[in-house]
Amino acid sequence: MSGFISSSIARKVAMALSALFLIIFLIIHLAVNLTSIFSQDLFNELSHFMGTNPLIQFAMQPVLIFGVVFHFVMGFVLELRNKRARNVKYAKFNGAASATWMSRNMVYSGAAILAFIVLHFIDFWIPEINTKYVLGDMSGVLPGQEGYRYFEELQHKFVPIWRVAAYVVAFIFLGLHLAHGFQSAFQSIGFNNKYTKCVKNLGVIYSIVIPLGFIIIDLFHHFNH
Repeated sequence: MSGFISSSIARKVAMALSALFLIIFLIIHLAVNLTSIFSQDLFNELSHFMGTNPLIQFAMQPVLIFGVVFHFVMGFVLELRNKRARNVKYAKFNGAASATWMSRNMVYSGAAILAFIVLHFIDFWIPEINTKYVLGDMSGVLPGQEGYRYFEELQHKFVPIWRVAAYVVAFIFLGLHLAHGFQSAFQSIGFNNKYTKCVKNLGVIYSIVIPLGFIIIDLFHHFNH
């Protein structure tokens, strides 16, 4: 493992693969949450299925959590090693001369996203784990009410304006992070060729559409609760 971490190429490839995994997850996560705008019943059905399906809960969810933790750990490891290398090899290194603002500040946008993930876990994931696996309630319904509870709980979370503002700011940071991270991930696995321009354009679209989609969802539930 130490040899793996000490290899610059291996670190970048591992970072890229974890990024691509999370890029795919964000598409799925956005698609599921967008249904809450168009169909309360569909959102409830999808949420209950994903929240009670053993394959998702006990296989895919642990893989996702590992992917998130691995990505952030490797990101900070890369930043520390790159900073150390710059300090040793280049006494007058000027990052602005060879890199964009977004690429030079990936660690900071990443830290902001990490803080958001903690808030998101506190808001949604931890209560779900408590309800299903501590209290043992897998029904997905609230006592004395008909239908699943997921849509109502989602709307309730976005009533406070401070939470909506926090989520919006976090998604802006996500967009900045993706604006560089998307293209960088593909370049690290060998797409630094004739497809570079296409990947770059796709990355721009992705880094706008994904955060904007989540922001629209948050604002929709805040103003329509």
